[in-house]
Amino acid sequence: MSTNGTVLTPTVLIIGAGPSGLRAAAELAPRVSGEVLVLERESVAGGIPRHSDHPGYGIRDMGKFIDGPKYARILREQATAAGARILTNAMVTDWAGERSVNVTMPDGRVRVDAEVVILATGARERPRPARLIPGDRGKGVYTTGHLQNIIHLKHGKVGKRAVIVGAELVSWSAAMTLKHVKCKTVLMATEYPKADAYRLFSGPGKLFFGTKVATRTRVTRIIGKPNVQGVEIENIDTGQRRIVDCDTVILTGDWIPDNELARAAGVDIDPVSKSPLVDAALRTNKAGIFAIGNMLHPVDTADVAALDGAAVGEHVVNYLRGDRPAGAPLTLTADAPFRWVAPALLRQHDPAPPRRRLLLRSDTYVPFPEVVLRQNGAVIARKRLWWPAAPGRVFRVPSSMLSQINWNDGAVTIGLAN
Repeated sequence: MSTNGTVLTPTVLIIGAGPSGLRAAAELAPRVSGEVLVLERESVAGGIPRHSDHPGYGIRDMGKFIDGPKYARILREQATAAGARILTNAMVTDWAGERSVNVTMPDGRVRVDAEVVILATGARERPRPARLIPGDRGKGVYTTGHLQNIIHLKHGKVGKRAVIVGAELVSWSAAMTLKHVKCKTVLMATEYPKADAYRLFSGPGKLFFGTKVATRTRVTRIIGKPNVQGVEIENIDTGQRRIVDCDTVILTGDWIPDNELARAAGVDIDPVSKSPLVDAALRTNKAGIFAIGNMLHPVDTADVAALDGAAVGEHVVNYLRGDRPAGAPLTLTADAPFRWVAPALLRQHDPAPPRRRLLLRSDTYVPFPEVVLRQNGAVIARKRLWWPAAPGRVFRVPSSMLSQINWNDGAVTIGLAN
């Protein structure tokens, strides 16, 4: 039956059924009058975890250590049990109004008019063209998401010898997926001077997978057609190049938010992370439009994204009750070596951000960083942290540092002590 001309009118519309969107649905469905509707473009809700068939999910939000598909299933069940409605194969194509969207589904097009829209569209790894890797166009080049989709959802095969570009958490996830189909990871290559993942993963990982991690190394050429036969790698410091035989190349990390809908809505975008700019209540500059999950901090772990969904519930309920932010926010800007910070909009009377943490991305490895806040060039707060700032993973800073801000004294920066 065609749905053309149908208009749906939920109270809350959530776009994206990954961990953050599903957790937000579970939080909100029992608390709002009217429907909470979740739209998901894939055929099954759950996001990336549904095809990450290895353990490590649910630690922070569920107190569990489970595999991705089970984690995704629990989130789906919690959302539907709470009363949320999930529509899959539902692609939001454009905006029809301030909080209205057009949606294409197999049965036709519908319009959805909501009082609140929550963007939970996540992030994706940049593919080969965006990384500007030259060479042949042979078959056998994948991102992690593409790889896991082929193997765990479509039960397909890849080659026998793989080079993984990157050495962060998702890179080891790719290595586990390759091992599942008996494809050996012969090398991981990272441009950074250290492996980007936590030592808990990178140390045992090298032993478990029998692979080497080449630091300060980049892929300069992919060789082979119609199938990949190898890659040329270069040591960034010496310029020395060599060929590594492989038939599979996995491009990991280098994330970019799925921000197309946010841009189209006129939501302010961080010029570096390309994420929507939000305040501690996860509000964008557009009234009634919130943003959550890894589209804000590309990328953190799935459980941290889900906790964004848990946090946004209270803020949406307050908005529906008539609560509105007072006054223009201060901006929080990241100083080198940090690339970006979230949230980046600060208000004096806002609640603490999710988990009472500021999330940042560092371009260099700093083992025991002393983080400083500056306002008008003067240091207003400093804190020594006993966990490293490192490329390839999100760095978390206690938001209690913000208590030292003078709310009448201009923009704030966050960086490291000189």
